[in-house]
Formats: sequence, structure tokens, C-alpha cells
Amino acid sequence: MQVRLEQVRDRPFHWDETETVDAKEIGNPDVLALSPVRWRGEIRFADPGYLLTATYGYQQTLSCQRCLEPLVETVEQPLQLLLLPGAQSPASGEHALAEEELGVVEVPEDDEVDLRPLLIEQIQLNVPMKPLCRDDCAGLCPTCGANRNAGPCGCEKETIDPRWKALEAFKERKEGH
Repeated sequence: MQVRLEQVRDRPFHWDETETVDAKEIGNPDVLALSPVRWRGEIRFADPGYLLTATYGYQQTLSCQRCLEPLVETVEQPLQLLLLPGAQSPASGEHALAEEELGVVEVPEDDEVDLRPLLIEQIQLNVPMKPLCRDDCAGLCPTCGANRNAGPCGCEKETIDPRWKALEAFKERKEGH
């Protein structure tokens, strides 16, 4: 969605839309699918910039990090950003953000602003680092690959690392005397 900031200077811009975002746009292999994203809000002039206040909601289907089963999460989030037109980025490129910069987005001076990248960035921030289907997920068996949440797989529970076999033989000899 494109917004002309010069028109927002006179009166606030309101929207209520549903945006389709492909899971590939998020750039995270844990995101399997996204429902359409409903978002609504307003942009109003707040000298020296523009205040964007919105809420968005959707469902994301993620892959559990332990058992690889899909899990569905519902996300409902508020969003508040200050859009600063004409602000100059530091010449050094990447830099650490100060606390006062966290809710600030630099936009071109008196130009159209595309809100879609802002929405995609917010979706990316809502993907957990290690998605789990449940806190006590047992994961997959490292031997046969069976989902341990469905029950035991029948594989030998304790396999001895071959590097410890010599120590096991020593222990058996010592116990035998």
C-alpha cells in the first residue's frame, strides 16, 4: 500500500486492509505458511515526522524445531512507528541502534511511502527463534527418525559411544576381580 505523505499533512490517512504475504517473503525456513494479514491503522502528521499507529493480525504455520511437525500460532500485535522524512543515515552504514531510534523509520522526503515492507518486517520479528509445538516436545529419534511424541520407537535407548568402549572393557575387568 502506497501512502503520499504530503496528503497526510492536512488530514490523517486511515486504512483497513487485508494483505497477502507469501511465506517465502519472510525469508525464514521455519515459516511454512501465512494466512492473509489483516491490518488497520492511521498515519497522522506529528512534526517533524508522521506517526503510524496500527494493529495487525494473522496466523502463521511454523515447523517445530524438535519434531518438525507444523504448528499454528495466532498473532495479534499493535504497531507504532515514527516515520521521519529526509533523515540521513550515518555514512558508516551499519551501526548500533540507540534506544530512541528503535521506533523510527526513515522515509524519502515528501514522497510516497510503501507500507508493505514495514508489515513484512513486523511479521519477521514475530517468528520465534526456536518454534516448538509444545514445551515438552520429545523431538525425533536420532537413530530411526521417529517422532518421539507419538510414543517410543523401539530403538536401543542407550548406545555407547565407540570412543568409550575401551573404558567399558576396563570397568568389566576391574569388577571381575
